[in-house]
Amino acid sequence: MTTMTVNDAITAALAEEMRLDPTVMIFGEGVATKRHDLLEEFGAARVRNTPLAEGIIAGTAAGAAATGLRPVVDLLFAPFLCYAMDEIVNSAGKLRYISGGQFSFPMVVLAMTGAGWGVGAQHNHNVESWFVHSPGLKIVMPSTPADFKGLMKSAIRDDNPVLVFADIALGYSTGEVPEDADAIPLGKAAVRREGRDVTLVSYAKTVGTCMAAAETLAAAGIDAEVIDLRSLKPLDEAAILRSVARTGRLVVVHEASRLCGVGAEIAAMVAEKAFASLRAPVLRLTGPDAPAPASFPLEQAFVPQADAVVEAVRSLMVERGIA
Repeated sequence: MTTMTVNDAITAALAEEMRLDPTVMIFGEGVATKRHDLLEEFGAARVRNTPLAEGIIAGTAAGAAATGLRPVVDLLFAPFLCYAMDEIVNSAGKLRYISGGQFSFPMVVLAMTGAGWGVGAQHNHNVESWFVHSPGLKIVMPSTPADFKGLMKSAIRDDNPVLVFADIALGYSTGEVPEDADAIPLGKAAVRREGRDVTLVSYAKTVGTCMAAAETLAAAGIDAEVIDLRSLKPLDEAAILRSVARTGRLVVVHEASRLCGVGAEIAAMVAEKAFASLRAPVLRLTGPDAPAPASFPLEQAFVPQADAVVEAVRSLMVERGIA
């Protein structure tokens, strides 16, 4: 095992895939600067800085993918994807279908998202559900360095466009990564903690929030299971349904706003497919429907915290006379 940061895990995955496949390349905003090790090893033909022109970057990637390359593009902050919506959603996401399968678009889009740096509303905005709603795209949002490495490898190998959202607050977090780690299949959730009383479902940095809440709940005799989705599309419905069938209670936690978020989809799916297993209403803890503040303390108040998760779980248990 090697201890590394999330940022280093992403770079490690890129390096390994670029050594295996000469068609893999990376370009984008500041790529050759912040990943200078890749530039030194693979050269400027495969590692390139670009102007701040997100639509052109994404459009170039879609064209490169259609011709047989496997481009990875870094668009820095997730809200900047607004400038590349046509290229990502209408071109990369739809042209494989429109062409009757004559073309594939094996491209990866990297973007940072979420609170943690106090960068303000135009840089901090969780937009993952926009792309979950777009046909033809796959979306991953891991929480650990090992998962970032494994899922990046799968994303690069996939013949469809994959968006990899990296939570800003996780960039320099560390964790153990197997030296021989291979790709982690897209669409497979991870059970971070097993439990019998309530299921906590989350992704990205709020997985840590749920883990902290589970420890507090355990001290009170409430056993919480924590599921890390890792992939938002494809979504591991089976893992969620198995857990809810056992616990009978579900709380979904994410930083993105509540309205039409990933939590809403999970709540609807469980209501449709596991209603008989539920012993309490499904709850969602999310960020507010408001632009993110630049102030760090206010930004932290913007994000669901462990004590709020504990309170939500307690409310479900008290309603049923268990705690």
